[in-house]
Amino acid sequence: MIIWPSYIDKNKSRKEGRRVPKNLAVENPSLKEIENALKKLGLDPIIHREKRYPRQHWEICGCVEVDYKGNKLKLLKEICKIIKNNV
Repeated sequence: MIIWPSYIDKNKSRKEGRRVPKNLAVENPSLKEIENALKKLGLDPIIHREKRYPRQHWEICGCVEVDYKGNKLKLLKEICKIIKNNV
């Protein structure tokens, strides 16, 4: 499963790729924050720093790959909660 920072970015619209509700989303999430949240959930993330999100292919934002078989939206919401609690 690939997780792009845009999926949980409060500054992005749904059209720009945000997948979680704005009240749960995080402002400017970093790859490190996403990686740390996934580690807290007991997962083993792999960071790809050079990747470009297809909807904004002109911008190098990176992504996180994780071996997870569950619901992606639930995982994204958990990541948001963990990042918000660590701020």
